[in-house]
Amino acid sequence: MLNEEDDTFASVSWEDHPPEQQPTVSSHRYQQQSIHPYPHAPPDTALAAGSADEDEHEHEHEHEHDDGHPQSQPLLAVQVKLPVRELEGTKDSFVSYLVSAQTDLPIYQSKNPSARRRFQDFVFLHDHLIKDFPASVVPPLPDKSRFKYVTGDRFSPDFVERRRSGLERFMQRLARHPTLSRSKLLCSFIESTQWNVDMHTHLAHPPVPEAPATLLEMASDTLLNAFSKVRKPDERFLEIRDGLERFEERLVAIERIEGRSQEPHQRSVNSHHHLSTSASSFNFIFLVYIIALDLASDYEDLAASIQGLGFLESGITDPLSRFESALLDYSIGLRDLNTTTTTPMLSKLVSLINYSDSFRNVLKLRDQKQLDFEDLSSYLSNLTTERDRIAAGFATTVGISSYLKEKLEFIRSGAETDTSREAKIHKLDCKIKDLQEAVTSAHETSDRFNQEVMKEFRVFQDSKAVELKEILNDVRTGISPCTRNPSRTGRT
Repeated sequence: MLNEEDDTFASVSWEDHPPEQQPTVSSHRYQQQSIHPYPHAPPDTALAAGSADEDEHEHEHEHEHDDGHPQSQPLLAVQVKLPVRELEGTKDSFVSYLVSAQTDLPIYQSKNPSARRRFQDFVFLHDHLIKDFPASVVPPLPDKSRFKYVTGDRFSPDFVERRRSGLERFMQRLARHPTLSRSKLLCSFIESTQWNVDMHTHLAHPPVPEAPATLLEMASDTLLNAFSKVRKPDERFLEIRDGLERFEERLVAIERIEGRSQEPHQRSVNSHHHLSTSASSFNFIFLVYIIALDLASDYEDLAASIQGLGFLESGITDPLSRFESALLDYSIGLRDLNTTTTTPMLSKLVSLINYSDSFRNVLKLRDQKQLDFEDLSSYLSNLTTERDRIAAGFATTVGISSYLKEKLEFIRSGAETDTSREAKIHKLDCKIKDLQEAVTSAHETSDRFNQEVMKEFRVFQDSKAVELKEILNDVRTGISPCTRNPSRTGRT
């Protein structure tokens, strides 16, 4: 079977409207979901692609109150729905998804744009948003390795529905982002009817063209990054990193405990003890789930005992039979709770872990910007000290390393006049001048990156709050049918 990701531009022409036939791989019902902008994250351009998208923000004030905060109305709402298997029966078969949106952003030509895209198109969008907006937290795509537990192939309804849900979550996070939601690439992805042409154009004329790095530069950066640490860490970003690590640890613990919920009862008891040490609402929810799965088996055993008792007590066979039926119904409800509610929630928690990890990658890039500034400043200071030493008339340098360096330069230059003190001072002055400009540029870049990361943190916090609230609401909805069954059992 041909891998779906082999051909980047193997899309086909799509109609902007959903097909009239019913979807062949999913019967998921979709509801309109309004996605609100965040009052704490005003629209702003990313560090690298800011100048390329400045025209996209000229109408931002149309959506603001007098106090400067955005209005609480949806600017961009995106859905990924109606997955359809294309070219079925051929080696080039793949699944396409209808991406539809509702928006009042002026950069879109229509208020209801839509287009069909395949998974590889989402990969292109994700990868190039990272390149174009290095200071922005681009949400992750659904991790293909996470689908290893799904039975069947990549065209099975279960796999397709999970991927559709993950892609929709990816698009909704982009829609909530004040910068990425207004990017030209995302706009083209949602509404363009010539996506192949747009991809080639974007590759040929990227918003931020980069000069290819040499092998020596890449090797040097790798070695320096492996052994360098920020000398003066910013407390703000230390707190952010610590908060992300604690958040991920809790989510990973929940995921691990939920995975153990299918194991024997004794393992679940140990999980209960581990959960009792945390005050998280999610820990309490998963504690309920683990107990529910244990109780499901207990209720089934009790129902079998009641059935045997009914055979022995002929006078009360009918009441005991109804009681047995109620116990079995309740046991089935507890198991359905794990399938219909716990598993989808587990996928969302894994997605949140990956989203947090994407933010940590941006923090690493911010640290690298600060490292560049600190290294350049240190190098400038050393050159200035060396120039002052030579200008003062000292013939030898202090330290064995400096002495060896001076001798090496002498051997390389031979007896040429460039080795004179005046020539050395002039050469150092030129280097110092270039370094001063580089230090100033690195300092400005680091400061701008810091500002963008702080904005990204507010966006991430708001997005996390929205998703956690959605998860808890889904849990409440899933638990409600089970909480009504005990009354039936009690009356019986």
